[in-house]
Amino acid sequence: MKLVTELPLKPQQHNQIDYSSNLLLFGSCFSENIGKQFDFFKFQNTVNPFGILFHPLAIENLVTRSINKDYYSEDELQFQNEQWSCLDTHSKLNTTSKEELLDSLNTQINETYNYLQSASHVIITLGTSWVYRHIASDKIVANCHKLPQKQFLKELLSVEQITESLEAIVSLIKSINPKVSFLFTVSPVRHIKDGFVENTQSKSHLLTAIHQIVEPRAQLYYFPSYEIMMDELRDYRFYNEDMLHPNTTAVNYIWEKFTTVWLSKDALETLEKVSSIQSRKAHRPFNSYSEAHQKFLLKLQSDIESLASEFPFMKFH
Repeated sequence: MKLVTELPLKPQQHNQIDYSSNLLLFGSCFSENIGKQFDFFKFQNTVNPFGILFHPLAIENLVTRSINKDYYSEDELQFQNEQWSCLDTHSKLNTTSKEELLDSLNTQINETYNYLQSASHVIITLGTSWVYRHIASDKIVANCHKLPQKQFLKELLSVEQITESLEAIVSLIKSINPKVSFLFTVSPVRHIKDGFVENTQSKSHLLTAIHQIVEPRAQLYYFPSYEIMMDELRDYRFYNEDMLHPNTTAVNYIWEKFTTVWLSKDALETLEKVSSIQSRKAHRPFNSYSEAHQKFLLKLQSDIESLASEFPFMKFH
């Protein structure tokens, strides 16, 4: 008896991820969740240098600015609630100092350019097709930063707009990094504030647009995070208390599915070694001065040094 409908997934045949890969993740909060998994297992990765970005136009804008070295100026900043913010980026960059924000934004432009140049894989998770247009500047923003609602108009991106934006992102990044692979996915987080029907419409636009451009022969791939959540994990025990966000069990489940498809055989073996070290590091002894525990620590340190000699970028604190 089968009690779930499992998605048929096969290991990726080309351009798999290993420990020599440089990963750059953009997108929704689901990108952050997967990024934490890459962090835990000590992959070389960077997640959302400008903070969480929910829609493709926000990602396209910051990729464009980074590649063109289009630095921010004072007149592009907003001051509200005693904080400076930028409508192109997430509130994690907000600060009470205008100079500090400008420095942070322009540093990220330089760093993101370097990340884009060196990335082996760019992973983009899209969250919504709903966007907000800032009336005064007539620009679609990444984040409204709790500015008065009357300053914005809400719009739904068409499939064509999303497709064009994704094609622009791919073209821009490939102009400085022709060998990069792209992996697209759709966040399983439902944006119920937009409305139930509206959320479905939004996700369908994202899915349709992504599949307009997916082409493995051009190193453009799709991973079904959304479908795994909706089909294999269609039970509220896999959600947080808000019944909208996948909980830790769900994120771990989707991560495991991802590893079976996208991680190379060698990477999976190394991942097991990292996992063992991380588990032992979290161990709390009954007697930290016992001979057995001292032997345990020596073996742990030996395993860390062995792994670090093979992968010098790995740091275990």
